[in-house]
Amino acid sequence: MAVGTSIPLPAYTLDPAFMASTAEKLGFESIWYAEHPILPVQSASQFPSGGEIPWTYAHFADPYIALARASGATSTIKLGTGITLVPERNPLMLAKEIATLDRISGGRFMFGIGAGWNREETEIFGGDFDHRWTQTREAVDVMKELWTKDEAEFHGTYYDFPAVKCNPKPIQKPHPPVILGGLARRVLQRVATWGDGWLPNRITPQEVEASRARLDELATARGRDPKSLSISIYGQAPDGQLVQDLLNAGADRVVVRPEHCDTEEEMAAQLERIAEAVIK
Repeated sequence: MAVGTSIPLPAYTLDPAFMASTAEKLGFESIWYAEHPILPVQSASQFPSGGEIPWTYAHFADPYIALARASGATSTIKLGTGITLVPERNPLMLAKEIATLDRISGGRFMFGIGAGWNREETEIFGGDFDHRWTQTREAVDVMKELWTKDEAEFHGTYYDFPAVKCNPKPIQKPHPPVILGGLARRVLQRVATWGDGWLPNRITPQEVEASRARLDELATARGRDPKSLSISIYGQAPDGQLVQDLLNAGADRVVVRPEHCDTEEEMAAQLERIAEAVIK
């Protein structure tokens, strides 16, 4: 059981090397970067938590460049995406980026993924919004082939290519953990079938306990070890009691969110306060 931290928006105002090294020194287990490459000015999509889409969502840094810089300033803290919008990326390029990051970080990368909620954004990148989880699974299948085989080919609905070589390979075997985000109706079935973990937010300890039991049941039915499937609760307030309740309910990790600060000094002080509250 562990506590990580996420990066507040705007995500590009503070150096990822500073953020990660400070978090590592304070005892945080992991650091997470989210992504929205763009935010369409005109959008009819519903923001997941309701209300207006916050314009701060146009201020994400690229998570892979940020995490690469973070990896060079640290040695133990794990590096996660919370989340990568898979339908908006080419899986052949993404496979290489992830394998490279996993190697230069010494096997510390965690591949948090999602299918997106903004139709206009997804479609600008050529994604199939109405079948985005089908496309996401196929993209992950492509990456697994590239990560685990000397020569890989794929012939699917969205991706179709002849035998290719793709190196380097990730340090983690068979590949970095694929952690599915969100609260979609079938998310636990997806995790049990082809994922390595679940990354929900806006979830109570009671819901965690029920979901852990359900995920264990689904994993067992598929011949998988339930202990191999993690639950990481994302974007929580830095409340020590809440964090402990979530961990006691069956979460393997809780990722707390700091607030935006203008300076490194302010952020360092905030992270220190959070660490005192949530890290036992």
